[in-house]
Amino acid sequence: MTSQNNLSESVHFRAITPDDYGLLRAIYDDTRAHEMALVPHWSAEQKEAFLDQQFNAQHTFYQQVYSTADYMIVMLGDQPAGRLYLDRRRIEFRIIDISLLPAFRNQGLGSFLLKQIIAEATEAEKPVSIHVEHNNPALRLYERLGFVIKEEVNGVYWLMERNPGN
Repeated sequence: MTSQNNLSESVHFRAITPDDYGLLRAIYDDTRAHEMALVPHWSAEQKEAFLDQQFNAQHTFYQQVYSTADYMIVMLGDQPAGRLYLDRRRIEFRIIDISLLPAFRNQGLGSFLLKQIIAEATEAEKPVSIHVEHNNPALRLYERLGFVIKEEVNGVYWLMERNPGN
């Protein structure tokens, strides 16, 4: 596990650019790997086409619905480690997406990023919210950090929220 001091010194962000399409697509593909394993009858080409369509739909949706959000690549030193899409709204901080590449998981980086967002939101006296799939392994992390389920959305997601001071 990487120490919090090391992370505070080596983690930084940069805005996404069109050149990041391949990286963003790889991050997205990894988030869907479990689902793709459930359709073994699909060919590699079918899976690729499906993921391409889904990634483009998600990316377009996020850009349209959250037009004022920060779309960032999480950098650990000089290596891209994941993506963080954060909308600092008037009434809340909405984590649109936080995803790490497999090589950077289970090392404290996700927890570190969430704690940074929580600290900034707490200082601004705003809650932090995020939609989390029911089967997301990070659900326990969100709960440990004080997020609570506010409602179920579309039978697939929980809307979770952490109020300032929790």
